[in-house]
Amino acid sequence: MAIVVRKSAAKLPVMSVLLILLLCVLPGGGQKKKENLLSEKVEQLMEWSSRRSVVRMNGDKFRRFVKAPPRNYSVIVMFTALQPQRQCSVCRQANEEYQVLANSWRYSSAFSNKLFFTVVDYDEGADVFQQLNMNSAPTFMHFPAKGKPKRADTFDLQRIGFASEQLAKWIADRTDVQIRVFRPPNYSGTIALALLVSLVGGLLYLRRNNLEFIYNKTGWAMAALCVVFAMTSGQMWNHIRGPPYAHKNPQNGQVSYIHGSSQAQFVAESHIILLLNAAITMGMVLLNEAATSKGDVGKRRIICLVGLGLVVFFFSFLLSIFRSKYHGYPYSFLIK
Repeated sequence: MAIVVRKSAAKLPVMSVLLILLLCVLPGGGQKKKENLLSEKVEQLMEWSSRRSVVRMNGDKFRRFVKAPPRNYSVIVMFTALQPQRQCSVCRQANEEYQVLANSWRYSSAFSNKLFFTVVDYDEGADVFQQLNMNSAPTFMHFPAKGKPKRADTFDLQRIGFASEQLAKWIADRTDVQIRVFRPPNYSGTIALALLVSLVGGLLYLRRNNLEFIYNKTGWAMAALCVVFAMTSGQMWNHIRGPPYAHKNPQNGQVSYIHGSSQAQFVAESHIILLLNAAITMGMVLLNEAATSKGDVGKRRIICLVGLGLVVFFFSFLLSIFRSKYHGYPYSFLIK
């Protein structure tokens, strides 16, 4: 028994040393493996980003590089449907703005491996849409370097629009990465202005012997009304926010031209408001004409009725749109 005890005692230090070595080596080995995996992921993303500012991903790439740990970088993902058969015009418009933003980041001096821009198309990653319970496109999401996305990590597209500047501001709030948007030069405005100046200059040259039309009050009044209609219908808001032209419900295919919130609008909505304001103004002009002219009484009566009809009907239509956007507004007229 004494011999057995001594042998066991002799083995105890060896087992202890092995146990200590295992405890020391295993965690370090796991950490080393994790660091190597993270390095490979970052290196691969940087390689893809060097070829294209927005990295295209399918389901497998999304789960490996965006969802799965380890990850020390943030990822912006645009979920979209760009295939022609999907007929998503908003997706194409949003993709253009997204490309501008990604290029601004890729070619800026502050570019680093802390932020990547990616895209998941429905036809290439339908399983990702199902996994995230996503039923509309386009959608922008931020996947942080640590933890899971929160509610604020989904961009409020309907309220804010998808302009590059608005996306950059949202990214700065979520990641503290400041991106200065650089848009490619667009000469369409310059060309249009040059054509307009040429047209006006040519007209003045042809009419150089009779320039009385410059003093035409009706012409100037029509030009002023066009500017007023454009501004009051929200064209400047469209230019700043870049909203979609309309919204098509992917579930039933119904197209909405009027936004349901008072905090946003569609481009088509501003066009509708412009036409309604123009029709109401035309009605007021006819009423004034009927009241001030000295022509035939019967003709003046017809003009008055037409003007009154325009004002009443289109103002009722305008008021109904106002009610649909400002929920709870109690007043209506003819149309609810």
